Amino acid sequence: MTLPVLTGAQKTKLRGLGQTTADGAYLGKEGATPGFVADFNRLLDARELVKLRFTAGQDRHERAALCEQLAAATPCVNLGTVGHTALFWRPGPGGSKLLAGS
Repeated sequence: MTLPVLTGAQKTKLRGLGQTTADGAYLGKEGATPGFVADFNRLLDARELVKLRFTAGQDRHERAALCEQLAAATPCVNLGTVGHTALFWRPGPGGSKLLAGS
């Protein structure tokens, strides 16, 4: 699956939507297990935009590596990470409903 290239305005819009989005997934000390990746993939299919919370006190390098691993495994776009929270996006099969009109 090839992901569309997002413009700066589209990324800004999605990050703004992410501000009011509740945490959709929690990643603990087990890390990105195959079961977690499958659940995360289902969340992306259902929502398009998923906020992930790191709950095991991983340092910033571990969080960055986990974000890269998830983005590659699911395929999705990491829109940004702030502290212990990361935001991921993947368009639905018919295109993005969140970016319609952008």
